[in-house]
Amino acid sequence: MNTGKVTLVGAGPGDPELLTLKALKAIQAATVLLVDDLVSPEVVAHAPPGARIIQVGKRGGCKSTPQAFIERLMVMAAREGENVVRLKGGDPFIFGRGGEEVEHLRAAGIHVEVVNGITSGLAAVTSLGVPLTHRDHAQGVIFLTGHAQRGARPPDWKALAATARDAHLTLVIYMGVSSAGRIQEELLSGLPAATPVAIVQRASMPEQRHAVTTLGGLAATIEREGLASPSVIVVGDVVRGIAVAGQALPNSRAA
Repeated sequence: MNTGKVTLVGAGPGDPELLTLKALKAIQAATVLLVDDLVSPEVVAHAPPGARIIQVGKRGGCKSTPQAFIERLMVMAAREGENVVRLKGGDPFIFGRGGEEVEHLRAAGIHVEVVNGITSGLAAVTSLGVPLTHRDHAQGVIFLTGHAQRGARPPDWKALAATARDAHLTLVIYMGVSSAGRIQEELLSGLPAATPVAIVQRASMPEQRHAVTTLGGLAATIEREGLASPSVIVVGDVVRGIAVAGQALPNSRAA
């Protein structure tokens, strides 16, 4: 059997200039690309002219390509000898289902590699000129999802709030806009209402928007500013740095 291979490639947050060289080389060598919904057209444009491009969008709250179908496509194409690139927004191993896909491919006897990409949680704060960690403000960072798998237990936001407060941690919440009210209420059990918060929509893209507020005003700010998915919510004292003169983006709004 002329078995090909599969490479899970992190396309980064959207800006094509944030691709790694390794990601670019993998895309340029692909014969089949399975492309996530959040991957920008400018990134896909690096595919060779003869490559077959298959859109396999997965968006919370929207019609999505079933995960099992995507995994079958990868196995079938690899067994046909194709050089398959599974092109994912951000990083495959940070809320990208990369772990599930690697397990499935290995079980099917398919050679698989992973190329990391810049995750949107990092790109979001970097675009605002602040870090995720800071020796004076944050000794660590926790990446979380606000959208738990159906039937799974959601994060214990109350416990996380206490941990973030006591250990001086930054919380980076993916897919949390639709449940921001509940997340806000539970985080307030352990964090002050005045805790700084930033919400960044479509990080690194020309249409990026952000709002800066406090934990007490999180849900109201999202509603007032019309912020929607895909957005990242960043909670912690590092956000205070956005208020420094000249740091805010000129096309952004602060609440």
